[in-house]
Amino acid sequence: MQILLIEDHKDIAANVAEYFGARGDAVAHATDGRIGLELAMNEQYDVIVLDLMLPGMDGLTVCRNLRSAGHTRVPILMLTAKDLLEDKVEGFEAGADDYLIKPFSLIELDARLKALVRRASPPDTPRVLTVGDLKFDLNTLEAERAGERIKLNPTTRRILAVLMQHAGRVVTRAELEHELWGDRAPEGDFLRAHMHALRTAIDKNFSVKLLHTIHGTGYRLSPDPLRP
Repeated sequence: MQILLIEDHKDIAANVAEYFGARGDAVAHATDGRIGLELAMNEQYDVIVLDLMLPGMDGLTVCRNLRSAGHTRVPILMLTAKDLLEDKVEGFEAGADDYLIKPFSLIELDARLKALVRRASPPDTPRVLTVGDLKFDLNTLEAERAGERIKLNPTTRRILAVLMQHAGRVVTRAELEHELWGDRAPEGDFLRAHMHALRTAIDKNFSVKLLHTIHGTGYRLSPDPLRP
């Protein structure tokens, strides 16, 4: 993997670089948010590990700037000492794809990064999914609703693809968690934060809501909330 690590804590950065370097991965390192953003904008990486609290520019701002500049395919894992749901939601809405709380295991970080890179790979078969006025091209990974471009990160794109492929039926939380993390689902309600970000992206600006929560069970994508 080609990894960009944006982290100002020297010991953490050294440990990450040593661990992944020993496995044959290439790790570029920036200790400042502005420098990290410049590297991310001008170089190609498979995944970005981004600290939340950084000198020069904080991680949320780096993430937002990177996504708004059109760098939507590279997955971003955010590192932070904050573990409140509101902080996680803010990170996902800024464009992060995963969240890891400090202190963390390097083995878990490795597994998370590999999963992000794997899921970010575009599918081989061109296909356009349609539910109501929502369209999602699995070849280009572009989504639009009523002709309006929808901004998604790799994780919310994956969730949307699953829901659209099973439009009209309830997709359980267990199914979605397995699709995202396999048998290594992280502790905490990360799925809820991803679903909040997806709902904001596809429903916030539209009167007809497509994403419906089936409390205690899962989620359903349909233009008709009464339809089974």
